[in-house]
Amino acid sequence: MRRFEVTEEDKNLIAEAYSALEKARVPGNFFHTVGCCLKAKDGTLYHGVNCDCIHGSCAEFIAVGAAVSDGCHEFDTIVSVHPDGPAGLFSPCGNCRQMLMEYSPDIKVILADENNEIIKTTVSELLPLAWTRLPTGDLMH
Repeated sequence: MRRFEVTEEDKNLIAEAYSALEKARVPGNFFHTVGCCLKAKDGTLYHGVNCDCIHGSCAEFIAVGAAVSDGCHEFDTIVSVHPDGPAGLFSPCGNCRQMLMEYSPDIKVILADENNEIIKTTVSELLPLAWTRLPTGDLMH
């Protein structure tokens, strides 16, 4: 697997994701257990938490939705966290990996490897042979 150096800026993204999760802790039926931070190519940070209500949505979808609704379409790095996850991180599910491939096939993902070490790789490494967009905007494998 292709890996990139985990920088101090990446560690800041992890802290930002935990901050988003902490702000979302509310009593009741809203279980926010995953926090996410998405860094745009221009350096802007977008945050998300999972929403486990009737239909639910992953933190990564919420963060990407926040970015897109702000007019941002170029993403650099994403990280999701969970206090009980490997190294305190949370790997994107298959659905999120596919969504990230469609929006930003070169995005970097921070997660923990099989040894609980924090690593950074591309989403394409996490989802080989994924459906991707053609220049026309159509999806193609």
